[in-house]
Amino acid sequence: MARGNRKARPRQNLEHNGLYPYMVRFMDWSLTVAQQASYTLERRESQLRAFVAWCDERSLHDPGSITKPILERYQRHLFYYRKADGEPLGTGTQHSMLVSVKMWFKWLAQQNHIQANPASELTLPKKPRSLPRYILSPEEVAQALNQPDLGLPEGIRDRAILELLYATGMRRTEVCHLNLYAIDRKRETVFIHEGKGGMDRVVPIGQRALAWVQKYLEEARPQLVTYPDSGHLFLSLYGAPFRRDVLGAIVKRHLNNAGIDKPGSCHLFRHACATHMLDNGADIRFIQALLGHTQLNTTEIYTRVSIDKLKQIHAATHPATMQTTSHPEGEERLKLLATLAQEADEDDSGAGDEPRHWTH
Repeated sequence: MARGNRKARPRQNLEHNGLYPYMVRFMDWSLTVAQQASYTLERRESQLRAFVAWCDERSLHDPGSITKPILERYQRHLFYYRKADGEPLGTGTQHSMLVSVKMWFKWLAQQNHIQANPASELTLPKKPRSLPRYILSPEEVAQALNQPDLGLPEGIRDRAILELLYATGMRRTEVCHLNLYAIDRKRETVFIHEGKGGMDRVVPIGQRALAWVQKYLEEARPQLVTYPDSGHLFLSLYGAPFRRDVLGAIVKRHLNNAGIDKPGSCHLFRHACATHMLDNGADIRFIQALLGHTQLNTTEIYTRVSIDKLKQIHAATHPATMQTTSHPEGEERLKLLATLAQEADEDDSGAGDEPRHWTH
């Protein structure tokens, strides 16, 4: 773990609760039968543990005893919950947590563990369509990139991570899961295995970010690796792969050191990547492919683009490579930015977003 990072929070022991075995069986079904992506499974388990912990505090142990009014009480709990900084949970976070509960109870009913599904008629909060409130300027990105101490192996690692986040717009979970074979130096691409929604994609990395990743591989990673090697691209000071919260804390520290106090961490670079390329004239479809968005809304069909064409657009419009002055306006641009804002809400990339029952 990099110095200055938070220690892992111990998980609350819930095995005594009668709901817990059903949660374990549901997660096993999600992995083996539904074959859901690891990103989805990690989030769902965390969210269901939060619900089971809430039930445990109220002596609710039997899935058959959970009624719709009880679920509505939990929904109100999420609505009135306040984080350590006094801010409420985002609507996207509330929505995501309730979706996990609804899916669990649907499975319980399908498997005949309960006679009826009390969550079937639960009304979910509507996700707001808002734009990102905070977007890094190119100057702020440059300030943040210059913060890591390049005299230390973890400094070279952090610079490579920041460059990669900005060049590719990757999600923090996708960065954590990258392995050594994800980087194709010859093609100057990154292979992202099972991103959000379990989708694979190949994206350009850009020459500058590739150079920093290569420097990290040659000079820093050999000093961080422990054996047996996990095979992950980025390693902590203990040679372990990163957790999402640890990676977020590292990025946040460099932003703070740069004098940037905007809420968020990794997702700020994802926003910046997309916005700066849009400002330089990139077509919405190419940004969509880069970010791994299968659709901008429920009615718009995803247009696939080749990696060669995406590399050309990336090289022509990403600020790390070239600056232009034209920029698109209109509804499609707003849709993309609204999708990014919703993602940031759901990803809980800001410090203190998680209810105290959440564990990693």
